[in-house]
Amino acid sequence: MKRLIDEFRCGWRGDAPPSLGLSIGFAIICLALATAARWGLSQLRPDVFFTPYFPAVFFAGAFGGLRIGILTALASGLLGLALNFGSTVTDPTRIALLLMFWAVCGLTIWGVEHYRAIVAEQQKIAKRLIGEQDYRKLVVDELQHRLKNKSSTIHAVLHQALQDQPQIWSRIDHRIRALSATDDLIAKVDGNGCDIQDLLISELGPYGHVRFSLNGDRLFLPAKLAVSLALIFHELATNAGKYGAFSSARGFLQVSWSVSDDRLTITWDETEGPAVENVGEPGFGTRLLKSALRPFDGKADVSYLKTGVHCTMQCRIPTA
Repeated sequence: MKRLIDEFRCGWRGDAPPSLGLSIGFAIICLALATAARWGLSQLRPDVFFTPYFPAVFFAGAFGGLRIGILTALASGLLGLALNFGSTVTDPTRIALLLMFWAVCGLTIWGVEHYRAIVAEQQKIAKRLIGEQDYRKLVVDELQHRLKNKSSTIHAVLHQALQDQPQIWSRIDHRIRALSATDDLIAKVDGNGCDIQDLLISELGPYGHVRFSLNGDRLFLPAKLAVSLALIFHELATNAGKYGAFSSARGFLQVSWSVSDDRLTITWDETEGPAVENVGEPGFGTRLLKSALRPFDGKADVSYLKTGVHCTMQCRIPTA
């Protein structure tokens, strides 16, 4: 019995086609219920011959498919023609109603079959997309695993090479560990989201905690927004390390954020760094800054001031 119920549930959801026996049994039940409804209506109006059978044709066709729908329509017409409740008799008018009934049933069955075909195609596409998503996740997990192994290898090689120079190693060690922590955090961000302060500390930590200041209330970022901001913070921090505040001994970075309604505003302000005199053609980093927040109705504006790089980011915080 449980197997029969499971088969009916799968067939009703369209996960798998039901067996012929189950389809015929379901059609018979629909016909019986329709006939009982017709008998009840005959107590009020005995000349209702075919109308109660429309739902039976619809549900039988939706569950069992084209052939079951046609057989149900034929059986419904014959029942409406042959069964008499009350004092009614078969006459030419009922024959005309039968032909109209079959014509409407034909349109109904065609519509149901068309809908079934669309649903089947959508399910096929959904299964393919789920399979592709699982494959991409497997590839990303493998790449993350290999990246982590390479980071560990680099860490071990440097540690072995700098055993005789502990001061240099102490300056490098915590930065490599911070970079690895950032990779781990971003991997977690993709599924769960994270706090904006944790994201910034993870990204800026390798440059030294005394080199930056974070100002803002605790704010949990949904996963998709956190990933986009992680990419932006990484790009800005990399540029600060190469050309900006982190590239000079006195350089300092201040990051602040605030939320108004569902809008997030982040300010990235570098000071005491090298003056930016010549700005080259927009590269990948610039295009990333311009486009990363568009899905969240946001934007990033970068200004190259004499005091250093100034960037303002604004976006909508999604609900999930």
